[in-house]
Amino acid sequence: MHSHRLILNALILFSTLALAGCSDRHEPEQRASDKIVELTYWPAPNPQEVQLADTLVREWNLLHPGIHVSMQPIPVSQSTEEVLLAAIAGKTTPDICSNIQPAALYEYSRAGGIIPFDTFPDFDSVARGRTPLDLLEPFRSPDGHYYQIPWKTNPVMMFYNVRMFEEVGIWRAPRTYSEFFAAAKKLTRDLNGDGQIDIWAGERDIRPIWWQRLFDFFPFYVGASTGKTLFKGGVPDFNDDAAVEVFRFFQECYQKNYFPHTYFQGGDPFLLEKKATHFAGPWEIATLRSLAPQVRFDVALLPVPDNHKGPVYTYGDYKNISIFGTSKHPREAWEFVKFLLQPRNDLMLLKITDQIPVRGDLLKNPLFAEYFKRNPKMVRFAEQALYTRSIDSGPDLKEILDAISQEYEACAVYGRITPSDAVTDAMKRTTMIVEWNK
Repeated sequence: MHSHRLILNALILFSTLALAGCSDRHEPEQRASDKIVELTYWPAPNPQEVQLADTLVREWNLLHPGIHVSMQPIPVSQSTEEVLLAAIAGKTTPDICSNIQPAALYEYSRAGGIIPFDTFPDFDSVARGRTPLDLLEPFRSPDGHYYQIPWKTNPVMMFYNVRMFEEVGIWRAPRTYSEFFAAAKKLTRDLNGDGQIDIWAGERDIRPIWWQRLFDFFPFYVGASTGKTLFKGGVPDFNDDAAVEVFRFFQECYQKNYFPHTYFQGGDPFLLEKKATHFAGPWEIATLRSLAPQVRFDVALLPVPDNHKGPVYTYGDYKNISIFGTSKHPREAWEFVKFLLQPRNDLMLLKITDQIPVRGDLLKNPLFAEYFKRNPKMVRFAEQALYTRSIDSGPDLKEILDAISQEYEACAVYGRITPSDAVTDAMKRTTMIVEWNK
């Protein structure tokens, strides 16, 4: 199954990773003593996070001459998950990594590659002092331990083109499915009369690839269900009205031609103003700012069913921090993790990456006030961060999302089956995958 393929790919990557681990590190100019503790830290390889990591590591090394941290971006490969599994298999993992995808944590911890944070006596005070308990608790593993600590989140929300909305007389973002359909009917247009749609209300990548469902089915399901995820107590648990409503929503978007039955290959249609709405996280703000400054946009909650009550939840696209079992200095590694979680370093995370620290006081702590004053649209994401959920961690989760993707394609995109049948079939396939991999 999928986990076996990942482990095989990981072993293939091992030799490459071992070589990569010898280069591109920030080494000290000289050693003051042979007794200096050496730690290795792997951040995500994107430029903003490398810049952040480089800044933080340099400051740490100045403040802590007895504990030296070497920073190396995660070696580039098909996926971070394969790289880390390769490192676990070859016992070449770093001490600390801050690009842990919660969905993959089961594989890491099952391989014995992660140290539980709650073995450190001050873990509770550190974690709960930063993160609200209802956001922290979902990251507790089934065995009761915390193998990850939440670091940053990217709530998936709805971006919308203000100019396009105003052109058709819509003055606020739709809040419900019926409001979205009413807006979509006005927004979807043939501008030149050639019989071809030129402006779409929205669009999604229709390819049945597992991670695409993290930007349509899954965040909409979390919203429709008021915060549920795909599993409950380790058992698949999404055969419900919320899942049916989500499949029905997307099916109508395609049946009414509000969304195109194609995959755009000529650039981002939201940046090109070919579609009026877009489902994404706060990283999209920086993209729009740099590549499409002419686009007038705003950010809103994802639409929910008409009878929805209570807060609107969404997928948080979390990236967390873990300490690996190969670390010879776990106590010192924990000290560095606590340094990363300090409020002033969370402010640096905001400023450099425009991503949301998993803090409960973002909009109350005066330390962050100036940033949000200068970046008012980020306030929406900071507010939404308290109402996010992570994807479940478990065996073969990617295979399960692949199964949901097949039903999404058959039901939503092409309308070959009903929403109820799509949910039933996805649930059956998910249950079989879970049973097969026990």
